[in-house]
Amino acid sequence: MAESTIPQASVAALLRRPKLWLLPAILTGLLALLLSLLYMGGIVNPNRDLHDLPIALVNSDTGKPPAGQKQNLGAQVTAAIAADTAGGKAGWRTLTRAQAQDQLDSGKVYGALVVPADFTNSVTALSTTGATKRPVLTVLTNPGKGSLGSSLAAQITTKAAHQASQTIGAQLTAAVGTRANSTTRLLLADPVNVVTQVGHPIGTNSGLSLTAFYYTLLLVLAGFMGGNVISNGVDTALGYADNEIGPWHTRRPTVPINRTQTLLLKMGMTAGITLLSASLVMLSCVTLLGMDASHLPLLWVFSYCATLAVGLGVQAINAAFGGIGQLVSMFVFIVLGLPSSGATVPLQAVPGFYRFLSHFEPMRQLSDGVRAILFFDARGDAGLTRSWIMIAIGTVLALLFGFAMARYYDRKGHKRLTPQPA
Repeated sequence: MAESTIPQASVAALLRRPKLWLLPAILTGLLALLLSLLYMGGIVNPNRDLHDLPIALVNSDTGKPPAGQKQNLGAQVTAAIAADTAGGKAGWRTLTRAQAQDQLDSGKVYGALVVPADFTNSVTALSTTGATKRPVLTVLTNPGKGSLGSSLAAQITTKAAHQASQTIGAQLTAAVGTRANSTTRLLLADPVNVVTQVGHPIGTNSGLSLTAFYYTLLLVLAGFMGGNVISNGVDTALGYADNEIGPWHTRRPTVPINRTQTLLLKMGMTAGITLLSASLVMLSCVTLLGMDASHLPLLWVFSYCATLAVGLGVQAINAAFGGIGQLVSMFVFIVLGLPSSGATVPLQAVPGFYRFLSHFEPMRQLSDGVRAILFFDARGDAGLTRSWIMIAIGTVLALLFGFAMARYYDRKGHKRLTPQPA
């Protein structure tokens, strides 16, 4: 009877309290500002931020140098292109054809520009024999590196090839002078045919290379959400958090247990339940949706280890930061991870801040491994070796950090709750 006589607070009165508004308004505004700056800051202008995009430059020209010149035209073209780094946007790599193909197959370059073996002879024939077959420069793309990265590389190489064609055309036009008719002069003005081909093909069910990014995101989300669900579930079951579903509210008796043992329980459950979540992610994507994927046993093991590393990291952060741990882990694994992953926008095309984050942000480490397995024959030098190393380091750091903080709190006597009787 005594409780029914306590007057209830009025909503109108509460809304007039500035202190009630202050903290939620500050935190919500700060989150909106940070999310906007971090997400959009990495993709607003890739062309402006583009720097040293790796592109192969191949001279297979075997023709003899034209009269009075020391190099054949293929050598002249590649030397001129390599000297002009397209305003710093291209990081040209002068390679043989075999080396270029190897780097395309390992994802080390985003594309290639190839001068064929008959290039000098084909150009010379235009001005000496009146041939109409145009010489060719070939642009090779690498869709496995991402549609945007491959497109940026194709734009740079195509532009370089057309500039080379116009330079050669000016020389040919000057050489023939007025002897050629108008049709021939028009052909000689821009004599080179630029052909675009796929240098390293990927499957049709690869989402234009986006499956690597979304599969990585699924692994991170499975670890992040699974870790938080397990953490909250354990706290509820042990009586350290209320269980409220709709109008129903329960509170279980508190189980006496210290922070270190609680963290050990949560991490053990994470290791077990992640077997299910990682398996379902792979089953859904590959079997039910038909995503192109090879090396399936390796993909499953990698998926489990990647998801587990994220889940253990979430448990460690929650143990260290308590109630705001979920927010902190969201920034660590998702907010800062997405723009610095290099999975959609090449790292060479994002501001330096994101390139710095990419050295240790989990999503970049995982996306490299997923991309290597899905698109580059699970080659270690395609990023898989580094990804395994970073997963191991991340797991060890999560264990060390989590248990160090939990044991510190226990030694200081910081109990989570005063036990409640049954």
